[in-house]
Amino acid sequence: MRYALRRAGQAAIVLIAAFTATFILLQLLPGDAILIKYDNPELGLTPDQIESIRVAYGADVPWWEQYFATLGGYVQGDFGYSTQYGTGVLQLIGEALPATAALAALGFLLAALIATAIAFLSTLSPFGWLREGLRALPGLFVSVPVFWLGILLIQVFSFGLGWVPIVGADPVAGLVLPVITLAVPISAPLAQILVRSIDDVQLQPFVTVVRAKGASPSWVLWRSVARNAILPTLTIAGVLFGELIGGAVVTETVFGRPGIGRLTEQAVANQDIPVLQGIVVVAAFTFVVVNLAVDLAYPVLDPRLRQTARRTRVGSTQTPVEVVA
Repeated sequence: MRYALRRAGQAAIVLIAAFTATFILLQLLPGDAILIKYDNPELGLTPDQIESIRVAYGADVPWWEQYFATLGGYVQGDFGYSTQYGTGVLQLIGEALPATAALAALGFLLAALIATAIAFLSTLSPFGWLREGLRALPGLFVSVPVFWLGILLIQVFSFGLGWVPIVGADPVAGLVLPVITLAVPISAPLAQILVRSIDDVQLQPFVTVVRAKGASPSWVLWRSVARNAILPTLTIAGVLFGELIGGAVVTETVFGRPGIGRLTEQAVANQDIPVLQGIVVVAAFTFVVVNLAVDLAYPVLDPRLRQTARRTRVGSTQTPVEVVA
């Protein structure tokens, strides 16, 4: 419980730091978002009316007062109102988030499947050329820009072969190419870490003991090596899942999909600072929650950490034993 509370406190500090950094950076943007939208002769608003709008949005007070007022609102679940639409920021994000969450979850699942296939096939394959080729794939995947990959997939599979429609596609078919676009770059670091972890674990003495008992290579890999090799991959998986929001922004823009990406694009174009602030905080919250869940899952997945904690409580100085199948 102490470990969980300590990690939760660190997560809260990260969220406050992300909010503060974003607020300061957005306040340094040139121009006034209220004036950009409402100081337009076509709207026919008087200077007094424009000033009353600035007062309603709290733009008439110094930035440090805006900071504490905005922070207090976020603590209470009030993200303010969009200067572009006049709608609550939380409502806008809530309407856009499900589409992005579905894209990110499916992209991460496909990335995990690709990384697992590369790692285990490159280990079990009897052909040296195939093993080397599979191990070179992550380096190729990580160097592919997301926007370029999306455009390439559209040109080949939609316009060229006509397999996956882009315009007028049903919800399931419309997710195929965006999910692949999002998954390929994410799978690269997962595969690299997993391959390296498998190579390291296979050199451990307990694996030699299991092999000496007559276990087959596939049994050793799945039952003994994988359990230990997946732990470092779990850490990078948490980091990458938190970064999926950024990849989803580019992917949604390329494919013209609704979601956080489209909302971010419109907010940047219109200098809608409350919406941008809300999106950054939600992305940071997602990142923090996922990594907190990974940290809390480590003692569950790795018995060595539980043994270390027990020895610490009783004052033992012995080192934890190796995990074996």
